[in-house]
Amino acid sequence: MGRYFRRKLLIYGLTFVIAVSINFAVPRLMPGDPVARMLTRNSVANLESSEAMRGYFNELFGLDVPLWQQYLNYWAALFRGDLGVSVFAFPSPVSTVVADALPYTLALLLPSILLSWFVGNALGAMAARNKLLDNGALPIGYVLTAVPYMWLAILLAWVGGIILGWFPVAGGYSFALTPAFTWTFIVDLLHHWFLPFLSLFVVALGGWAIGMRNLVIYELESDYSNYLQALGAPNRLVRRYAFRNAVLPQITGLALQLGVVVGGALVTEVVFAYPGLGSLLLNAISSQDFFLLQGILLFIVIGVLVFNFLADVVYVLVDPRTRLGLEGGQS
Repeated sequence: MGRYFRRKLLIYGLTFVIAVSINFAVPRLMPGDPVARMLTRNSVANLESSEAMRGYFNELFGLDVPLWQQYLNYWAALFRGDLGVSVFAFPSPVSTVVADALPYTLALLLPSILLSWFVGNALGAMAARNKLLDNGALPIGYVLTAVPYMWLAILLAWVGGIILGWFPVAGGYSFALTPAFTWTFIVDLLHHWFLPFLSLFVVALGGWAIGMRNLVIYELESDYSNYLQALGAPNRLVRRYAFRNAVLPQITGLALQLGVVVGGALVTEVVFAYPGLGSLLLNAISSQDFFLLQGILLFIVIGVLVFNFLADVVYVLVDPRTRLGLEGGQS
């Protein structure tokens, strides 16, 4: 088993190197000049002052050296934990800007991913053996799966925020409040969080329910289920084995869907002007902030790789066949 995880860590390490290299290249392939954008934003009209400031900012951001040296400097700074200085939030470090927005994104992603997975799998398993629930849940599940994150977010903001007036449609908390660990602020925070969370949860729920329903039906019709029933095993026992086997592909699917869910979360944050990485990413692109864009994408890459590795670990723990195979491969 140790050899298996060492091989996995090597694969993830190579993936990280490739992803970080692409992360370095993509912003520099974008049209525009971040230093020129800063000078325009600060309304520097004098030519002599403009050239002096351009030289200062190019040196500050490390853009005064060849591209290959910028790449090596980027890796060296990365190992020091230095992500550079943000153009959009100058002179704040990128790590500080990203760290301020990251808790909002995690507060959306983790509950929506985990709850939709658990609830969707439970509903799908029940629909596989309940015809009434199956006839109602299956069409709804297909509709929810086909709904884009952004479309549902706009619909929820319009209905829940504008028509009904139950929830705010923008921001992470009321501007009249100061962030503090008080019940008033926490309740207001949850009030702003609910609609973005609901849009992510609902879209993901349908896909998990449909997948689990189909997998459970397949397992209930397999040879081992028929054999157990022929032996007189209780239906509850057969269904339990069917569920345990059906949930294994769902664990793999959870890891594969992380990138899609992260993308959906970023779009949802833009719709609700939620102060997470999505809104920050939009500001970084509009400001041509290479360094902030690199920092945001780096956190996304690390998050996806970590969650995929955890899914591999969980898969080994819950699937006895995988453990036996690993032990047999090492003997």
